[in-house]
Amino acid sequence: MENKKNMESPILDETQPHQIHAPSFKGTGIRMQPPFVNRYGVVIGDSKYNSQNSPLNHWSDETDPSTMTGDEWVHPTNDIGWNTAENRELLEKKKRVQGVPFMHPSIDTSYDAD
Repeated sequence: MENKKNMESPILDETQPHQIHAPSFKGTGIRMQPPFVNRYGVVIGDSKYNSQNSPLNHWSDETDPSTMTGDEWVHPTNDIGWNTAENRELLEKKKRVQGVPFMHPSIDTSYDAD
């Protein structure tokens, strides 16, 4: 989106180090994206989930919940949705195979190799 402003983010080796259970994107071809500020001035993707301008911090009976819908509220790579089994499976399918060791169907080729 043209409204998104990029922010500095420490992305290490295609992972987010502050999310202990988040999946790694390493080897999937998907590049980690830094946090951004949406058109409402809310930081998306920093894993703090407490931006000062968030409607959640100014909620009232007059607040329309639809205000917080759409792509500008979802980070493409740092979102809780990646922790679901279905999305983890999608990532695993994208990982490049590092090479398969030779396996003979009936002979242990590594026997007495060390």
